[in-house]
Amino acid sequence: MDVDARLIICAAVTSTLLGFAFPSPHFALAGDSYLARHESVSAGSTKMAKSDLLATPHKDRAHELHASNGDSKAGDKVKPAANGDASHHSGPSAHTPSEMTGKDGAPMVLVPAGEFAMGSDKGDEDEFPVHRVQLHAFYIDKFEVTNRRFAKFVEAIQSEPPWGFADKDKPVIHADRPVRWVNWMDAMGYCLWAGKRLPTEAEWEKAARGTDGRTYPWGNDPPTPVHAVYGLKEGGEETTSDIGDRDKGQSPYGAHDLAGNLYEWVMDWYAEDYYMNFAASPAVNPRGPSEGTAKVQRGGSYINSPYRLRSSFRTKGEPAEQDSNVGFRCAQDVPKSQ
Repeated sequence: MDVDARLIICAAVTSTLLGFAFPSPHFALAGDSYLARHESVSAGSTKMAKSDLLATPHKDRAHELHASNGDSKAGDKVKPAANGDASHHSGPSAHTPSEMTGKDGAPMVLVPAGEFAMGSDKGDEDEFPVHRVQLHAFYIDKFEVTNRRFAKFVEAIQSEPPWGFADKDKPVIHADRPVRWVNWMDAMGYCLWAGKRLPTEAEWEKAARGTDGRTYPWGNDPPTPVHAVYGLKEGGEETTSDIGDRDKGQSPYGAHDLAGNLYEWVMDWYAEDYYMNFAASPAVNPRGPSEGTAKVQRGGSYINSPYRLRSSFRTKGEPAEQDSNVGFRCAQDVPKSQ
């Protein structure tokens, strides 16, 4: 089955479970019909996809990352892109709680409305230029979605589990580890089943780094094992850790593991030059190109170096791609009653 068909089926099955219909099959391709109920703003263009290169400024890079240090990624491919931005409903009241519990029982933390600086002038070309982004308030999962929670989703919709998850002991033995081997469709399906959605790329970055331009969720100091799970060997005995196992690595809003453990899928299609659209004016609730061939992944993983743990680092994977070092977390708008 081709990717587009699987995306449409994923969206259709989830919509049936949630009791509503999507306006068009294009929702399955980008999550657009969920956000397209709100105002759309900007446009983008296309370029060759980036090469994942070493931790030197994009203007003077010379070293290529190699698989031996966990910093090459098979999903980094050539991408086309176009346009599309949407805004969510207006911000919450002063009484909006800083934490809430999602319909799946997962704790969520509030990221308040406001501006932040997105991108980096010391990273790869697709992180440039640094630009101002205005976001409405939203909630994001405090932790990555676990094996335990994903197992409930698989059982509820009688879905085929992701590769490596078929062993029914896994959700029991490693119940509190983040689920992996999930493709973008699996991640989107779970979030919709739970009454949520995937975060946009801009939402993810603000949740990770806050408004003070920090390099990592905890600040600008280089990571150590108390901050994040990283630098481990692919296929080794040590891989991911239980959620919340690195308290010193949490973000300004209290979200954990936004650096290391697993890469995380977000809503947006990938385009290397997407940030160029906002070089002259602030972005308002951007949600990435309206089309493409790969989805953005953020946060670095247990096999990566500190360079990829930076909150501005971007990489990508095809929507049907499954990797041992990729998971996800969900987000949602602030309920209008708050």
